[in-house]
Amino acid sequence: MAIGFNIIYNTTGIINFAQGEFVMLGGMTAVTFHQFLPLPLAILCGVAVTMIVGAVIEILFIRWLHKPSVLRMIIITIGISILIREISLHVWGESVRALPYFTGTSVTSYQLGGVYLSPQVLWVIGVSALAVAALSAFFNLTMLGRQMRACSANRDAARLCGVNAGNMVTLSFMLSAAIGAIGGAVICPITYVHYDGGTPLAIKGFTVAILGGLGNSMAAVGAGMILGILESFSIWVLPAAYKEVISISILLIILFLKPSGIFGSAEAARLKDF
Repeated sequence: MAIGFNIIYNTTGIINFAQGEFVMLGGMTAVTFHQFLPLPLAILCGVAVTMIVGAVIEILFIRWLHKPSVLRMIIITIGISILIREISLHVWGESVRALPYFTGTSVTSYQLGGVYLSPQVLWVIGVSALAVAALSAFFNLTMLGRQMRACSANRDAARLCGVNAGNMVTLSFMLSAAIGAIGGAVICPITYVHYDGGTPLAIKGFTVAILGGLGNSMAAVGAGMILGILESFSIWVLPAAYKEVISISILLIILFLKPSGIFGSAEAARLKDF
């Protein structure tokens, strides 16, 4: 989730609050395709469909805007989130769905010291690490990635250098949608997927992105670990029903005390102007 936020932010400076719906769509479409396709191919098809949705969203709702205000972008992306959620309700209904575990079953576990881990958790960690490594290489070592970063730094200057800024923004939405869809497919066996499941994930993803420093995907993974550990240990002192409050509390504390995040730059601190 946080990596998806960072991809669009790094290219456009936009905070896409519909990112949670990309995760939901990735899980839902993968489950649908898995009814008649092998699991790996079903996930790839789910990612492809979600990427197309990301491109359509950018072309229809974002591209025509000229220097929109932060408040306007927040309202638009929240509206897109609601639209996708309502369409998903009509397509898939209210039923909860899930993919099978990639390896093992729900009762399989591996012992690491005194801790028992589900094999799917290891898949989540591995896929997250691979995504960060691949995106870091893409943004720093490829011409296309550098063009996307140039658009984020100064879109007018990038255009003067021959960069097609519109295409770079569309690509950023497609990459963000792909990362979200992969995340949705990987966590689907653990958390299940529901048409209304994107919003809580978006809140956590945004919290992690701010905690690590918006725009820093490597830090987002570390911040995600920190948030997960804090939520897990919170049940020692609070009822389990209050676990979701931890994300909101951390988000408010970070925005008030250190908007740039733990590992963030001063540029990310502009979030305090939201």
